[in-house]
Amino acid sequence: MPASATLIGALLGFGTQIYSNALRKLPLMRHPWEHVLGTGMGVIFATQLVKWDAQLQVDLDKLLDKAKAANERRYFDEDDD
Repeated sequence: MPASATLIGALLGFGTQIYSNALRKLPLMRHPWEHVLGTGMGVIFATQLVKWDAQLQVDLDKLLDKAKAANERRYFDEDDD
């Protein structure tokens, strides 16, 4: 997954810069360093998005385990009353 996220991010950043130049009716490769920056920023964005999604899944699993344990205590431990 990280390789595909890196590739998608690179294409997103590069494509955004090409699109920006096209909208302004400038030569598409006007400043090549802007394309490098856009590609790098796209890679960073996509990689961080994948890491964030993985962390959200871990946090959600922890919360669901806590909720399940609380429900089990609530409904199955009441027999002691």
